[in-house]
Amino acid sequence: MRSLTTTRLVFVLGALVLFAGLSAVLGLLVGPSGLSPGEILGALGPGAEGPAADIVRGIRLPRVVLALLVGACLAVSGVVFQALLRNPLADPFILGISGGAALSGIAVLSLGSLVGLGMSAVPPAAFAGGVATTALLYLFGGFGARFSPTHLLLTGVVFNAIASAAIVFLASASGLIESARIFVWLIGSLASTRIELVGWVAVFLAVGLGVAAVLARSLDVLALGDETALQLGVDVEQHKRWLLGATALMVAAAVSVSGLIGFVGLIVPHLLRLLIGSEHRLLVPAAALGGGAFLALCDTLARTLLDGRELPVGAITALVGGPFFLFLLRTSQRRAFMS
Repeated sequence: MRSLTTTRLVFVLGALVLFAGLSAVLGLLVGPSGLSPGEILGALGPGAEGPAADIVRGIRLPRVVLALLVGACLAVSGVVFQALLRNPLADPFILGISGGAALSGIAVLSLGSLVGLGMSAVPPAAFAGGVATTALLYLFGGFGARFSPTHLLLTGVVFNAIASAAIVFLASASGLIESARIFVWLIGSLASTRIELVGWVAVFLAVGLGVAAVLARSLDVLALGDETALQLGVDVEQHKRWLLGATALMVAAAVSVSGLIGFVGLIVPHLLRLLIGSEHRLLVPAAALGGGAFLALCDTLARTLLDGRELPVGAITALVGGPFFLFLLRTSQRRAFMS
C-alpha cells in the first residue's frame, strides 16, 4: 500500500473536486430546452425570474445537486460494505436495506391513494422502510453477538428475496399508472426531484461520511479480517455497528429519493482502488466525489440521449457500468496473472 502523504491527498481530492465540478456544470448547461450559457448564468443570479430561471433553478440545479449527493451516498456505502464484508463485489444493496426502502416506497405508490397519501409521502415512507429493515438486520444479525460477514450476507439475501416478492405482488395488483411509476422506481430515476429533498439527503450523507472518515483506519484493518483487527486493538463489533448503522442511513436516504440505482456503489469504489489504492482515509472522500460526479454525468446523459424523451438514470448506470466493470475485472485478472 502506498503511503498517504499530504501532497498525494490534496492532489487526488483536488482532481476529483474538479471532475465533480465539471460534471455539475455540464449538467446545468445541457438539457432539452437548449438554454445558452449566458441564460443559465443569468438564471443563477439573485432575483432572476422567467422561464430560464424556472428551468435552471427549479429543475436542473436541484437535480444536479441531488445526483451529486445520491452518487456520493451510494459510492461511500459501497466502500464501507466492501470493507465490512471483505468482498470487493459487495454493493450498497446487498444487505436488503434498499429492498426494504423500495418496498415501502412502492407500497405508497400503489396503495397510497387508498389512504389519501400522494407522491410527497413516498420519500419518507421509503426512508422509514430502510431504517426498519436495518433494525431487523441488527436483530437477526445478532445485535448482542459478533457480526459475521456470512451471516449478514445471508440475512440480506433473504430480506431482498422477501422484498422482491412483495414488490411483484404490489406491482401486479396496481393499475397501469401505478405500475409505470413502480417500474421507474425499480430502475432508478431523478426525474421527480424536489428542492426540499436536497437537504434531506445531504444530512444523512454528512452523517455516513463523517462516521466512515473517523473510522477510516478501522476500515483498513477490518478489511484484513476480524482477528487481525482485534490484535491491533480495534473494537471490532462496536465499530461495525457504527459503520453499518451510518451507512444504512445513507442507503435509505438515497433510495428514498431516487429508487434503485445500481452499479454506482460497485463500479466507483472498484475503479478508485485500482487508481489510488485501498487506504480508506483517501478512498472514502474520493468515493464521495467520484460517485457524485459519475451519477451526475449519467443523469445528464439520461436527460439528453433521446432528444427530449428521458431515460431512467438507473438504466444508464447499468449500460455504462456493466461493461466497464467487466473491463475492470479483466484488467485486474491480467495484473494478478502477471504479478
